[in-house]
Amino acid sequence: MKKAVDLSGTDEAELLAIIRESFFVRMPFNRLLGLEVLSLHHDRPELRFDMRPDLVGNYVRNILHGGVISSVLDVTGGVVAFLGVAQKLKGKPVDEVVERFARIGTIDLRIDYLRPGVGKWFLARGFPLRTGNKVAVTRMELVNDQDALIAVGTAAYTVS
Repeated sequence: MKKAVDLSGTDEAELLAIIRESFFVRMPFNRLLGLEVLSLHHDRPELRFDMRPDLVGNYVRNILHGGVISSVLDVTGGVVAFLGVAQKLKGKPVDEVVERFARIGTIDLRIDYLRPGVGKWFLARGFPLRTGNKVAVTRMELVNDQDALIAVGTAAYTVS
């Protein structure tokens, strides 16, 4: 008998372990970014990473590279999309939820850079706008260690 996913009970730990493994262990680029999961709550997951010399885009000003910002926000949006799918598939076998994860992909990504990426560390938050049967739309934001808003983004992901 297949184990069902129940996000409100003990199966939440199993699903969160799958998300951590999928997003942050098996994806080499995400490991390179140094992302740490603070929260995988379906309404507002949070990821954190430290500033490091290899993430600098402007060495004179020592600011975060714009590609790092967009990548982190894309990963955050993907986590939001996956958590939305998991919510829709409550009670389904874990392997079915994981199989749906394999089909998630970015359709569109828009990033607005609001100020230079200065900080000792950064926090990315994601918010679901809509999770449909085929597409999920998310909003993301990146703040620094002083809680200054560095960038915001919106994205659409295929989830079918």
